[in-house]
Amino acid sequence: MRQRLRRAVKWCVDLSYGGCGRRVDVWSVIISLIVSTLIPDKTEIVKRMSEEAVEGFTVLAKALADQGVQYMFGIVGIPVIEVAVAAQQVGIKYVGMRNEQAACYAAQAIGYLTRRPGVCLAVSGPGVLHTIGGLANAQSNCWPVLVIGGSSDEDQEGMGAFQECPQVEACRPYCKYSARPPSIELIPYHVAKAIKSTTHGRPGAAYLDLPGNLLSGSVDESLVQLFPRCPPPPTSLASPQAISEAVSLLAGASRPLVVVGKGAAYGEAEEQVNRFIEKSGFPFLPTPMGKGVLPDNHPQCVAPARSRALLQADVVLLLGARLNWILHFGRPPRYAHDVKFIQVDVCAEEFHNSVQGSVCLLGDVKEICGQLVKATPGILHPSQSSWWDALREKMQANSAVNNKMALDTSVPLNYYAVFHHLHQLLPEDCVIVSEGANTMDIGRTLLLNMYPRHRLDAGTFGTMGVGLGYAIAAALWARDHAPGKRIVCVEGDSAFGFSGMELETIYRYKLPIIMIIVNNNGIYGGLTEELFNDIREGTDPTISTPPSSLLPQAHYERMAAVFGDIGHFCTTISQLQKAVTQALKDHGKPSLINVMINPMAQRKTQDFDWLTRSKL
Repeated sequence: MRQRLRRAVKWCVDLSYGGCGRRVDVWSVIISLIVSTLIPDKTEIVKRMSEEAVEGFTVLAKALADQGVQYMFGIVGIPVIEVAVAAQQVGIKYVGMRNEQAACYAAQAIGYLTRRPGVCLAVSGPGVLHTIGGLANAQSNCWPVLVIGGSSDEDQEGMGAFQECPQVEACRPYCKYSARPPSIELIPYHVAKAIKSTTHGRPGAAYLDLPGNLLSGSVDESLVQLFPRCPPPPTSLASPQAISEAVSLLAGASRPLVVVGKGAAYGEAEEQVNRFIEKSGFPFLPTPMGKGVLPDNHPQCVAPARSRALLQADVVLLLGARLNWILHFGRPPRYAHDVKFIQVDVCAEEFHNSVQGSVCLLGDVKEICGQLVKATPGILHPSQSSWWDALREKMQANSAVNNKMALDTSVPLNYYAVFHHLHQLLPEDCVIVSEGANTMDIGRTLLLNMYPRHRLDAGTFGTMGVGLGYAIAAALWARDHAPGKRIVCVEGDSAFGFSGMELETIYRYKLPIIMIIVNNNGIYGGLTEELFNDIREGTDPTISTPPSSLLPQAHYERMAAVFGDIGHFCTTISQLQKAVTQALKDHGKPSLINVMINPMAQRKTQDFDWLTRSKL
């Protein structure tokens, strides 16, 4: 029998290469001969072999599910349609979006809320390129996300294939890991490695490139190399010596300040941070997305005196906060020349990045706060001190100015009146998504957060257009983990324009998001309808229209009618109160509220610009 098989194989090879004028699929003939020679009933074995074959898109979906992926956001098309279907078949929740960039924002927001990366699925070429803004945002924000992009077939590479693009190289600058699995069998390995890279160390972004022939191809399932679920990142403690140095420096401070950053929120360190703050007696200041780690109304929160606290502090403890533009690089004129910094970070590369740190505590912020609690003997800074007196004086003065503007309900409205009365209506535990220039900055002051990870905004990258994607992710998270929690998306009219078509996504999936557009007719500020028309009359509008102007009195609320709903148009506080009250009653559906304010409304006078222009 073996001799017969050898002769048959030799015959196939000779036939293929012997110049007989016929082309023969050598291996199909060989397999057929093997089956007919060794197993009389070849029908059953062929059937069994067919049943054991598995396609690349199925291997990918199973690998994602094995790694604990729960959510996928994207837009389907060639060659990733089957990926989305296969993901749903293994229990991954798929949300079809209207733009890949917004899908990437949603995927990273769910990663922030769950500490497990969401997946953004994109088609080849332009689809993947659209996600790069989201990748860069996640990488800068330190949020876990995995982008999976389809790509042109490998055997067409370099030939001008449909949507051919060097996607792995294009994404690499904005990722911790960017790769193309070389075979179907190794897809689970690369999925596991990508997931690990997004969550271990400093969280961030990863990209996996899947050619069409890899996704549609198939292999024997027994050849697929499965990988166990990547465990949570290990936690580590700071050295005891560094802890002692930090406590000693804090104990000797005359004007201490604790800055609670987004890293403390992501690290779920709220309990440990609270214990340390209350035990030490220190004033604290939250960064925008550090809000809620401790309640904004905590008696030791000095957010209303932010500028004075930063300027006059002599020792600043940074809990998961970076000395980037948000904290003005830690340099004068926003800080004293001799201020000392104690940095707590999971990433050693962050230390001494802009200024020299006095003490560096490397490790998990939750664990390090626990160490600080144990090492702190008791109240290090009493509530009755000249430092506290100076901070309280400034807080009272700033609050008085804010309150005066908040109580001015004259029409057209100002930002402070809108946010003050909005805050009075919103549930204490709602998730607030906010973006826009003044809308976000002023809203951060007046829309208080009482719980961690309940504020999502433009973040470290200062990205506009994140709002609706973030809100979609937050609504899905709430539906699965905190039923009944309300999601409130507060958008400037300019910011809303970046991803306004995701409104259809929100209605399609029946996500009960309350969307509030604070409409000032422009970017930073716009024009009244009368002035807008006057300056453009009889002219080329591309020359006469101010670059910051948008169409005055735009009725964005009417977009709800496209989806069978009725929006709300508000010009007074009473109309706003009525609209928000109604939206809160409508638990099962979205709401769209358009609030007109004075186009010239601005922030109150600031001691310093929010954006420090130079490090020097």
